[in-house]
Amino acid sequence: MPLHGLRGLPGLALIIVMVLALILPGPLRAQESVFIQVESHATLGETERRARAYAQIVNDVNGFRAQTGLYAISLGPYAPEDAQALLRELLSRGLVPRDSFVVSGVPYVSQVFPVGADALAQSAQPLAEESAEAVAEEVVAVIEAEETAEPVVPEETLQQARQSEAQLDRAGRDALQIALQWFGFYNSGIDGAFGPGTRAGMRAWQEARGFEATGVLTSRQRAQLLGEYRTELAALGMETVRDERAGIQIDLPLAMVGFTDYNFPFAQFDAVNDSGVQVLLISQPGDRNTLFGLYEIMQTLEIVPLEGERERRGDRFLLTGQSETLRSHTEARLTGGAVKGFTLVWPPERDAQIARVLPMMQQSFSALPGALDPAAVPEGLGEDVDLVSGLEVRQPERVRSGFFVDAGGSVLTTTEAVAGQCARILINTAYPASVAYRDEALGLAVLRPEQRLAPLAFAEIAREPGRLRSAIAVAGFPFDGALSSASMAFGTLADLQGINGEASMQRLDVGTQPSEAGGPVFDETGTVLGMVLPGIIANRALPDGVTMALRADQMGQALAAAGVRPVLSTRSATMNRERLARLGADMTVTVSCWN
Repeated sequence: MPLHGLRGLPGLALIIVMVLALILPGPLRAQESVFIQVESHATLGETERRARAYAQIVNDVNGFRAQTGLYAISLGPYAPEDAQALLRELLSRGLVPRDSFVVSGVPYVSQVFPVGADALAQSAQPLAEESAEAVAEEVVAVIEAEETAEPVVPEETLQQARQSEAQLDRAGRDALQIALQWFGFYNSGIDGAFGPGTRAGMRAWQEARGFEATGVLTSRQRAQLLGEYRTELAALGMETVRDERAGIQIDLPLAMVGFTDYNFPFAQFDAVNDSGVQVLLISQPGDRNTLFGLYEIMQTLEIVPLEGERERRGDRFLLTGQSETLRSHTEARLTGGAVKGFTLVWPPERDAQIARVLPMMQQSFSALPGALDPAAVPEGLGEDVDLVSGLEVRQPERVRSGFFVDAGGSVLTTTEAVAGQCARILINTAYPASVAYRDEALGLAVLRPEQRLAPLAFAEIAREPGRLRSAIAVAGFPFDGALSSASMAFGTLADLQGINGEASMQRLDVGTQPSEAGGPVFDETGTVLGMVLPGIIANRALPDGVTMALRADQMGQALAAAGVRPVLSTRSATMNRERLARLGADMTVTVSCWN
């Protein structure tokens, strides 16, 4: 029976009263409802504290004063057959101690938790007064005859505490350090050596619990610390999960998540008990390209907020994200010809619990042979462009085009691409960038990536305006960047000024879409003649087949102000359309604004 440190006569008395209450016949025992008893305690304060902890993970939690004078924590009331089924479920999930049992309400005198509740009014009737006295007399007789009963352990003196501590084996000493570390009172290694750090942790724990801060735990205090730790573990439901299909073994908080399905490359564990927590085990055959491809894909998912640490190196990567409503941690590595890892997602109110769960997951993670089959998808799952493996893809505020203007990856785009509040600006939906320079009058912005990039090609700028009526080509990303690479549209240079005579603009006879704004305009040699501007002038949309572009001879000063030294073109040989399209695809990027 889960007495958690209660020993001797009082504990035995409570056991006997409960047993007699279950076997008494006739009117002394009602059949309508029962309780599931999970713990017993000697003090009201400890009972209330433990009951509040249980109330965080299970329903129908009650605290009662028993006829013996002890206190009991029970769940209920339930019908007898319902109670047995629920107990089996709770035990299978590790939410209650293994020695929890079903009991009628007879041994309970009054309810102490929750305050003002009266679960006994819905359960079995109390014993008749005469029968209760008879039972009490029989209990006393049994107790007095019990020769092997152990006395209640008194609180130890400091010298006695040192003596009992000296009897601990290595496992017992490690367990105390682990428990102190769990609650934040100790942050050094688990070595079983009670040095200054461990003693300071013990003193801090004693002070926090209202004990004299000696730095040496008594037997009773050690039992309380370990009991608190076990309760915390039970609340999380940490259990080892061995998934042979995914080839992963890991400890998971099964009081918070439960297995849902396989959806390649994930084994999905979704929230239970309204936890808001989600776990994805990552498993797929592949090489380094697979690993890095997954790195890019994961950053597009809603479960990975934009703000957070990003690290990709060698044979592994790390992605963290945080927002006002969500946190996530993803790590994966290449091992044995497969990519293995996990993603943990949780709401901010779970931060304290996850701070304990995450290290346990990391330390327990083990890659086993095998990996998920790409055919491992839920039956009947439909395809959706806004989903990846059943997970929602994050959508940007807007997508525009841009193009590289130097070998370090600086990008020229339109100010419309970064207008308003952009929490994050991404180049090609993968590389964070910031605005290095902005010129609202010209409508251009220069972006600098947070990490140095190595573009396949960058712009060579025209020294002079293009020739009127000459052939031009525009590279960009139509359809809000839905295509994987830039496309090319061909037309002619219709005018060297804007509709209202603006000397900084040129008019093109070619049709473009809004997301192509910011793309480069080429002549037949591959020289950049300008940059496509948004298709609205003075709040009026341009006619179909008409596009305005910033002239290249207006870009030099702005690029210099942004710290970019533009390369002036010396090209003279004409390119065919295939080579021109390849150059445009190598140079042109998407610029996306995310919130």
